[in-house]
Amino acid sequence: QVQLVESGGGLVQARGSHKLSCAASGATFIHYAMGWFRQPPGKEREFVASITWSGSSAYYEDSVKGRFTISRDNAKNTVYLQMNSLKPEDTAVYYCAQALTNRDLGRSTGYDYWGQGTQVTVSS
Repeated sequence: QVQLVESGGGLVQARGSHKLSCAASGATFIHYAMGWFRQPPGKEREFVASITWSGSSAYYEDSVKGRFTISRDNAKNTVYLQMNSLKPEDTAVYYCAQALTNRDLGRSTGYDYWGQGTQVTVSS
């Protein structure tokens, strides 16, 4: 059974930086792509970023390009999301997810396992 546990959520001031972590257990982490999604208040869950199993390729939603960076440490079974230049509209519950295939990493339907989410609130 795969378990994904996010950490690092909290209250951050606008224009600040924050880093989220997601620790994976129960499967061979190194074999699978990982992604970050978020769900703003009153909105649908949306794609933020994804990274291939090797970390050689990463993809971002347009609104976070140049501000967020996804990375992974396969030795630690952990994926990260570094968030810079945060804006109030980045306020959301952030989820990490693991994909058993690379069929559709830009959509939530492309992922098989999910964490419980961590709240990030950006104050202006």
